[in-house]
Amino acid sequence: MLKNKIIIITGGAGLLGRSFVDCAARQGGIIVIADINKTAGNKFIQDLNAESLNEKGLFVEVDITSEKSIVSMIETIHKRYGRIDALVNNAYPRNTNYGRKFEDVTYDDFCQNVSMHLGGYFLISQQLSLYFKKQKYGSIINMASIYGVIAPRFSIYENSAMTMPVEYAAIKSAIIHLTKYMAQYFKGSNIRVNCISPGGILDGQPDEFLVRYNRLAATKGMLDPKDLQGTLLFLLSDMSKFINGQNIVVDDGWIL
Repeated sequence: MLKNKIIIITGGAGLLGRSFVDCAARQGGIIVIADINKTAGNKFIQDLNAESLNEKGLFVEVDITSEKSIVSMIETIHKRYGRIDALVNNAYPRNTNYGRKFEDVTYDDFCQNVSMHLGGYFLISQQLSLYFKKQKYGSIINMASIYGVIAPRFSIYENSAMTMPVEYAAIKSAIIHLTKYMAQYFKGSNIRVNCISPGGILDGQPDEFLVRYNRLAATKGMLDPKDLQGTLLFLLSDMSKFINGQNIVVDDGWIL
């Protein structure tokens, strides 16, 4: 499905990223694990190579909020492969104060988190689009969220230390519209831009929260990272070559 496609996955050493890298490599893709965590990235690619899954791929340390870092990454990949077929914007940069309740979020923290996450997606997309225009093709897939589509359901967080960060809602809704903006802007350039909006992903949440969350789903409730693999592979493959500017929700019917 993805034989010899050169695919950059940012945040490739993280929870979703590892699942994305694994499935894309198993489908024949040559995966560039692009992550700011050098230790985790190098360890992960070693594990993949031990399974003979991504021996032609590589790890590249990158900071998506730094133009210099992004340009260096592109140059490294081009020197090795001579082309780049796709970018998956999956990184999740945030500062140490991220995730506070609405009343406790400072203006500076709000701006910094929006700048790092939304701004980082803009910056790396901008720089890759310049490369894609010269190459005359390319695909960008952005990771958004159901909370970029609907308002938070705060009742599921009651009596817990959890919340739905206001920065997250602002960022993810903006990523969906940034996707549409870029898809329209790049018309005629053979550059596709699409978006995936997952529901909640299992990551050690308390049982009480899971019960509340799962009541609103059709069958399963909270998803495993592997539940997003099919949608990602579809958008990366030529099977979706006429899909552009779309946001695909994968949430087991949770937002209905």
